[in-house]
Order: sequence, then structure tokens, then C-alpha cells
Amino acid sequence: MQRALPMQPTVVLLKEGTDTSQGTPQLLSNISACLAIAQTLSTTLGPRGMDKLIVSDRGEAQITNDGATILKLLDIVHPAARTLVDIARAQDAEVGDGTTSVVLLAAQLLKEIRGYIEEGVSPHIIMKGFRKASQLEIPLTSTKMCLDIDVLETHPFRKALLF
Repeated sequence: MQRALPMQPTVVLLKEGTDTSQGTPQLLSNISACLAIAQTLSTTLGPRGMDKLIVSDRGEAQITNDGATILKLLDIVHPAARTLVDIARAQDAEVGDGTTSVVLLAAQLLKEIRGYIEEGVSPHIIMKGFRKASQLEIPLTSTKMCLDIDVLETHPFRKALLF
């Protein structure tokens, strides 16, 4: 017969004032934090992208419309938003560009699933859907991302434009 071990108390060390919420409200809070970051960056993208004036704690001002620089200058403390910043930094380190696009793409995915979370759909089901979508998408983009077209031949060129 196996002897039962005495129950050990669970000790959790958190900073004072740490939010310990769980479940759906926490998921929605995480999504909102990520959307706030994306909203900050969204106005910097494109030909009419606006510059941001960021003033540090020491009073130093910087003006930029570069997503990587803005994310570096912002003091982001929310864990989920911090993860979004880490994704952007990884993109910058790997490719050297596209940090704003990565943040906006991730935020748009989160924005789309927010309604499902509010309706009570399990995050596991949502992740299954994302995995299935990526499995269906990868073969399509690997074959149809690049086309060799002779612009002098109007029919193939027109067909590619209407694709």
C-alpha cells in the first residue's frame, strides 16, 4: 500500500497589486491590451502614415513613424502586449523590416476571435481553427505568390490581375 504524501501548501509570490484574474475576462483583457498597441502603430503605416511624438521619463522627445522604434520607446508592462512586442522584435531581428505589419496582423487575428471568446467558444477550439487555416493556406501561398508574366501579352496579364 502506498503512503499518501502530506498536502503541501501552494505558495504563489506575486508583486503587490498584481491582477490574478483568470478565464474569459483575462482573455478579453489580453486582447484589449494588444489592440491598444496595434491602434498606436496603425496610424504610422502607409503613404499617409503619421509620425508619433514620444516623450521619455527624462523629458527627451523623439519623433518617428517606425514601428520598431515606437515599440522600443514605449514602456509596455502588460504581459500579453509585451509578447506582441517580442514578436515584433523577433521579426525585426530575423528580417529587418515588417514589425508594424506583424503587430497589425496579430492584432487583427485577435480582434476577429474576440467575439468567439465572448460567446464562450473554448480557446482550444479557436487554436484548432487557426492550425487548420494555416494548413490550408500554406500550399496556396507557396504556389500562387509569384507569377512570371510577360506584360506584352495582354490575355495572361489581364487574367493574373483578375485572379
